Amino acid sequence: MNTLFRGGRVFTPKADFAEAGFAEAGFAEAGFAEAVLVRDGVIAAVGDERELVRLAPGHETVDLAGGLLVPGFTDAHVHPVQAGLERAKCDLSEIYGLDAYLAKIADYAAKNPEKEWIYGGGWDMSAFPGGLPHRDQLAFADRPVYLIQRDHHAAWVNTRALELAGVTAETPDPADGRIERDADGTPSGVLHEGAMDLVGLLTPRPTAQDLDRALAEAERYLFSLGITGWQDAIVGSYAGSVDQLPTYVSAAGSGRLRARVVGALWWDRTRGLEQLDDLVARRASAEGLDRFRATSVKIMQDGITENFTAATLEPYCLCGGTGLSYVDPAKLRTYVAELDRLGFQAHVHAIGERAVREALDSLEGTSPANRHHIAHLQIIEPSDVPRFAALGVTANLQPLWATHHAQMDELTLPFLGEPRSSWQYPFADLLAHGTRFCAGSDWPVSSADPLQGMHVAVNRTEPGGSVHAGYPTAQTPFLPGQRLDLATALTAYTAGSAWINRSPAGVIEPGRPADLVVLDRDPFTLPERDIWTTRARMTFVDGIAVHEG
Repeated sequence: MNTLFRGGRVFTPKADFAEAGFAEAGFAEAGFAEAVLVRDGVIAAVGDERELVRLAPGHETVDLAGGLLVPGFTDAHVHPVQAGLERAKCDLSEIYGLDAYLAKIADYAAKNPEKEWIYGGGWDMSAFPGGLPHRDQLAFADRPVYLIQRDHHAAWVNTRALELAGVTAETPDPADGRIERDADGTPSGVLHEGAMDLVGLLTPRPTAQDLDRALAEAERYLFSLGITGWQDAIVGSYAGSVDQLPTYVSAAGSGRLRARVVGALWWDRTRGLEQLDDLVARRASAEGLDRFRATSVKIMQDGITENFTAATLEPYCLCGGTGLSYVDPAKLRTYVAELDRLGFQAHVHAIGERAVREALDSLEGTSPANRHHIAHLQIIEPSDVPRFAALGVTANLQPLWATHHAQMDELTLPFLGEPRSSWQYPFADLLAHGTRFCAGSDWPVSSADPLQGMHVAVNRTEPGGSVHAGYPTAQTPFLPGQRLDLATALTAYTAGSAWINRSPAGVIEPGRPADLVVLDRDPFTLPERDIWTTRARMTFVDGIAVHEG
């Protein structure tokens, strides 16, 4: 079967890939083409429309209608199963503010009287004074409540949940977390990081069927955004979540999973090298599957700036402290060296500048062939910026966070101070040093829409329609000198992220799988402030439509 994509432009991310510091990939000159011919699910030809018409008599046509054809997006850091579960529970992610949250929680409770727990998430720290809700705000609930913060680094619980967990003023903070407390020491209702498990592990466990449905719903939604592949950034048990590895293995083995997925197996920070055999066995359980591989390992090295758990070199302003290194830096070097020796890819979470440095230190001497990457990279001390390219470490960007929004202006900047505030999300500096990029969303922490992420990468302002779009400084560029051009941002979400996953997709050239997205307009022809208005009109995997909107 032949399909000709015509009637618009085709973005071919190859020259731009090299310009972004990716010259070792060896891609040839490229930019835009007129048309693409697909034969039996594989890209057969790219180039002049008239020539491709001649090559494919009797072809079917997909009319681009003036839009742009791009490779299928790959999200390099996302949590689809967790997101799918949350969408089926008390989902606060699409609303904002205490009154809206309480109304949604009350509505969920009324509609689900049989539920033992009121469980969900998506609340935003910036909606609360000091970023902290309180258990008393949930006093109306007659059942235990467990609501995960939008960033998944804290949980808001009520008094009943704390009672069931036996969490009192005498309960010590875990080594990798913190219990927020009232002045008398009584838990206030917010559990940070590792403390989330004190209550989270008591919540009802999803069934295998629940997990299957969550993955299917997440895939459907991601296809609607043009995402045809991803790296699940935590495959394992963390913060009360259930291990998703059996779900992926089952879905891939049966053919239900159609996206191209890599699972980042969770590094249990309460254990050491003794877990390596388990990781090897877990990787082996997915060998031979066409759509899923468990070849990456996720290490969370610190927390987030807003609750002062991000690891910093100097104390936070006003409150003191330098955050948490969840894995001892000396041990981290040993762990990463062993993972590298075993052929695993290291996928490291690092937010604070000390965590970034510790991650880079751990990757010294490792093999670039394993395609290690560091995600988030909120703060990078300037002397560490050149080390990414020098060590062959990919920067895994979550661009949506690089704006003036309430959480940034009210909960982050006052506690970072200068010059550290100006070290945030230094995309242009990384690019100038030849750093390889991939990109992701961290959904459900933030929107999964790649076009919104690209909008922020280019503009450093909030996309219209986002939860913070009406914030007073939302359209004031945040550190505008760190902007990326659209071609580089689009390449990071396509060729860059596909490369990090060792996916054959991500590039439009003959011989590649026809994982393609038809955008409803050409964002290169729009004013930069309007990039966010672009939508995925059609999504194809192996030349077969998986979304038509």
